[in-house]
Amino acid sequence: MKYYSLNHNAPEVSFKEAVIQGLASDKGLYFPQIITPLNPAFFNVIENLTHHNIAFDVIQQFVGDEIPEDHLREIIADTLSFDFPVVEVENGIYSLELFHGPTMAFKDVGARFMSRCLAYFNKDKKDSKNTVLVATSGDTGGAVASGFLGVDGVDVVILYPSGKVSDIQEKQLTTLGKNIKALEVDGVFDDCQDMVKKAFLDETLAHKNLTSANSINIARWLPQMFYFFFAYKALKSQNKPLVFSCPSGNFGNICAGIMAKKLGLPIEHFVASTNVNDTVPRFLENGKYDPKPSIATISNAMDVGNPSNFIRIQELYNNDLKAFEKDFSSYSYTDEETLEALKQIYNTNGYIAEPHGAVGYLGLKKELQKHENAIGVFLETAHPIKFLDVVEPALGITLPIPEQIESVINEEKVSVKIKSYEELKEFLR
Repeated sequence: MKYYSLNHNAPEVSFKEAVIQGLASDKGLYFPQIITPLNPAFFNVIENLTHHNIAFDVIQQFVGDEIPEDHLREIIADTLSFDFPVVEVENGIYSLELFHGPTMAFKDVGARFMSRCLAYFNKDKKDSKNTVLVATSGDTGGAVASGFLGVDGVDVVILYPSGKVSDIQEKQLTTLGKNIKALEVDGVFDDCQDMVKKAFLDETLAHKNLTSANSINIARWLPQMFYFFFAYKALKSQNKPLVFSCPSGNFGNICAGIMAKKLGLPIEHFVASTNVNDTVPRFLENGKYDPKPSIATISNAMDVGNPSNFIRIQELYNNDLKAFEKDFSSYSYTDEETLEALKQIYNTNGYIAEPHGAVGYLGLKKELQKHENAIGVFLETAHPIKFLDVVEPALGITLPIPEQIESVINEEKVSVKIKSYEELKEFLR
């Protein structure tokens, strides 16, 4: 499998090279040259397959022969070491819970898969290291920190916006030590992401062997396809069309869902549900892609003004807006609407969502009005405990502290404060 840059001004590379480089030399995101639909027989028996076997069949063509089959199966088994429950929240509406991993966020899957691929590629490199440079608006940092902790030959540097992640999210990325370093940026997520992209293209940092663990990296992005296959497996017996609603920030998760559809997964429609950072909903309204600086909200992991992965979605539809709109809708919601949704979900049957899932629920409810016979799935991307300052007062409850959070919540935060790219550059040197 070869990967090309979406800026079309860089050489094609292998899976290995794309993982190690992260971003192409022309600043473009990598994209697979060929997407081959899975054999229809796969879907006929999917309910009889294990999650591990499903994941292998889904990802194998994108890895090719660069990781041997037995080792790729080991990576998948190590990555998918927890459950992905599909929980009915109300009649015809389901929550796909993606928070049962070590950092209780959906990004655990991509971070674990990528870290193990990079460890495999580095196994014979005794004298050199890779530096994973990652920007986070919330959950990415913790998932990457956990996924790469102690991985030989890899240093991790995480940039996060000061005061704009939850306390628990901050503890997850600032307390692990070892090969994990946290930089607290005076700015918003987009500032962090811009610094990361600039560093990749800085020739004076070439010796640091920089790569990214944001969803711009194919090994972080592609494994997110697994979720949609797992949900289809769980709901196939209902024999109804499926509508998926993804809380969307950098648009990596929903882009992976569209990739799953291109592989043949029968999904009727996608909803990108956003908070007031509404670049994509505005684009669908007026046809103009007009990014704006991000605004802080209670669903902070979606506080992204210029979503990196939207260009991949456009590529999947050959920039055909009409074809895209047939499969895809996007709606924006305020914090006030999000809080009301949290209460509505809880009052319906006692289900405790968190702000991102609540936004996904709102978009799903709206879209299902157009799909009479369909059932809907919204992605619950993080455990409510990570947003207890929002969830507890909204619902009038006290959340028990899960074991995964207990292990970091009382640890001491260690971070380095920076304001500019020059300070990042100096730190990396």
